[in-house]
Amino acid sequence: MALEHSRSTPPQHAIDFETVGSSYFQERELKKGAAGWVLLVGLGVAYVISGDYAGWNFGLAQGGWGGLFIATLLMATMYLCMCFSLAELSSMVPTAGGGYGFARTAFGPLGGFLTGTAILIEYAIAPAAIAVFIGAYCESLFGIGGWMIYLAFYIVFIGIHIFGVGEALKLMFIITAIAALALAVFIISMVPHFSVDKLLDITPTTAAGASAFLPYGYVGIWAAIPYAIWFFLAVEGVPLAAEETKNPQRDMPRGLIGAMLILAAFAGLILLVGPGGAGSSTLIESGNPLVEALTSAYGSSTWMSGFVNLVGLAGLIASFFSIIYAYSRQIFALSRAGYLPRNLSLTNQNKAPVLALVIPGIIGFALSLTGQGDLLILVAVFGATISYVLMMASHIVLRVRRPDLHRPYKTPGGILTSGVALVLACVAVIAGFLVDPRVVIGAVIIYGIFIAYFAIYSRHHLVAGTPEEEFAAIEQAEATLK
Repeated sequence: MALEHSRSTPPQHAIDFETVGSSYFQERELKKGAAGWVLLVGLGVAYVISGDYAGWNFGLAQGGWGGLFIATLLMATMYLCMCFSLAELSSMVPTAGGGYGFARTAFGPLGGFLTGTAILIEYAIAPAAIAVFIGAYCESLFGIGGWMIYLAFYIVFIGIHIFGVGEALKLMFIITAIAALALAVFIISMVPHFSVDKLLDITPTTAAGASAFLPYGYVGIWAAIPYAIWFFLAVEGVPLAAEETKNPQRDMPRGLIGAMLILAAFAGLILLVGPGGAGSSTLIESGNPLVEALTSAYGSSTWMSGFVNLVGLAGLIASFFSIIYAYSRQIFALSRAGYLPRNLSLTNQNKAPVLALVIPGIIGFALSLTGQGDLLILVAVFGATISYVLMMASHIVLRVRRPDLHRPYKTPGGILTSGVALVLACVAVIAGFLVDPRVVIGAVIIYGIFIAYFAIYSRHHLVAGTPEEEFAAIEQAEATLK
């Protein structure tokens, strides 16, 4: 009854809300009960697993092995603390908006918009970077890369998502399992060739604190952070599947934390045996570092390098495929609430948001044509880290202001845990400027355009009755009664 009441009486804010008919929401429904916690774990790993195959190695050029190792420890800590915090938030506010919904609850419409658009920048750009890496793997395997490969992958996998979410999630799970098997083969194959000397084979510079362990000095740790993040980027997208999950209060915490633990194990092992078996200097600029590591360690191509190359493509596909899912759900939630044009949230007979899938795909394909996977990573990381700051601040604010809210899952350590993640996220925001400030400034300009759109137009056309607004209305009503 409370939900029905909130839909008929929109919450009162400085921003006006428009009341819409029931048909509005009927045209904007996702498929319920499509995922359990096992599929959510698979989804979380799928979002990220491409980061094990390519991208992380660019951090070697910024911090050397030691710098990237310390940066990875810091970012693993940040993501683990963040996943514990998001597990609580997603059990409280299980909507397709994910981080946008959490910040909307804590900070109101503007906070929700700032968080949602930061996440959107991350998810719209990340597939473009992955497409570049897919092209490199295809070039190595088949001798064909470039724009034709990028276009083919965007068309095929957006098409699968349009067909239906249940089928897409199950296919993602299978692809991810195959990709994880290839990582295991890589790790086992590299162990016999491991040497500490190979980890530290980059010549030290004259930077402050430079050594064999930190060849680029102390600042190299900070500069390596965006590429350490690539080991984990997008695992926080699991809550975007909340409205398509059988039991979000139970399954979301299991899915988030289970995925993060698997990813942390893979990141540590790959960072150790990859450079340790092939040499850090060998992998600095590689578009397919795992294959190059095997070839270098064994002196030539072997069945193992061929297998990892072939199945490594599956790892890249898994992340490409799943992040397309993520950006479509983020756009769906923002559009349904009126923050973005409302037509973007219309769903087809299979309950898939078609325009929310297609339009960012067109933009991502255009960006992939730059071929600059390392720079696209920086843009995606900028959006991600801004959203992390806002989501962790949301956790702290809701713990302090509304300790009475029902929390089916509670974060171990409470605000201390989310506070650690918040501090590390602030450090990560700045890190991108150390690598290439021009790229990050460009991302800031894009973010500014989104904010201007909200200020001028969308804040006057928000929709009452969305799940996020219903939760906010109930919360406001309960606070008034007390």
